[in-house]
Amino acid sequence: MLVMEGQFSFIADHPQLNCAAFFIGEPNEVISIEYNAVNIDCAGGDFIKMFDGWVLKGEKFPSSQDHPFPLYERYVDYCQTGSTRRVVRSSQNVAMIFFRIHGTGSGFTITVTKLINPFPCNVISQTPEGSFTMVIPQQHKNCSFSIIYPVEIQIGELSLGHLNDFPLKRSVSGCAGAGDFVELLGGNGVDTSKMFPVADLCYSFNGPAQMKIGCDNTVVRMVSSGKFINRITFQYRLLHHHELEKLKGNNVEDFCFME
Repeated sequence: MLVMEGQFSFIADHPQLNCAAFFIGEPNEVISIEYNAVNIDCAGGDFIKMFDGWVLKGEKFPSSQDHPFPLYERYVDYCQTGSTRRVVRSSQNVAMIFFRIHGTGSGFTITVTKLINPFPCNVISQTPEGSFTMVIPQQHKNCSFSIIYPVEIQIGELSLGHLNDFPLKRSVSGCAGAGDFVELLGGNGVDTSKMFPVADLCYSFNGPAQMKIGCDNTVVRMVSSGKFINRITFQYRLLHHHELEKLKGNNVEDFCFME
């Protein structure tokens, strides 16, 4: 996984048939990849493909429900577009490339840069601790902030633009009928559509609300109708081993542990 900017080269010293490189930036950045030099045999089965997001264990982030483009547009194949599209850019702070190279001595050189994204939507956190404010400015879309650790989430402020009063409730029927809401998700993969809904937040409130979620992946996901400016501010920290043991002992649900 690469977190830094710069120019990177890969030269195969033997056939490389199933390779990938992952890129990640800060939450308010997107990834730009420029192909400087490419020496591969496209006709012989070689390829380099950029993917707008990450694929981990067969699951994609962002999910198809949250990404602004259909899945087929998220793959950019150099062998098909390289002559006309030498620079590709991600929609969020993560991207990756897949490549297959058969010939010894073949390879490529790319330059990776990071660009500021004023309204980040769909983020994977580099660290298990931090804080973030997510804002959706009257746009009809979904945004997810993914923390690939078991963490405690503490929400300091939620503004949904339509109703007030506090409700942090365990998800049963969810925020049925609400076009604007936030949900906390837990699971062991990165596809938010396959994760377990832990809690729903249907109304605006100020003041701390917290929950411990002992999953491999914890997500704060905001759904916006586009009618309002929606905003959530939260902090998160890694759960200690003794906290995970306590959660495990207190819960009978098997999807992961929460409190």
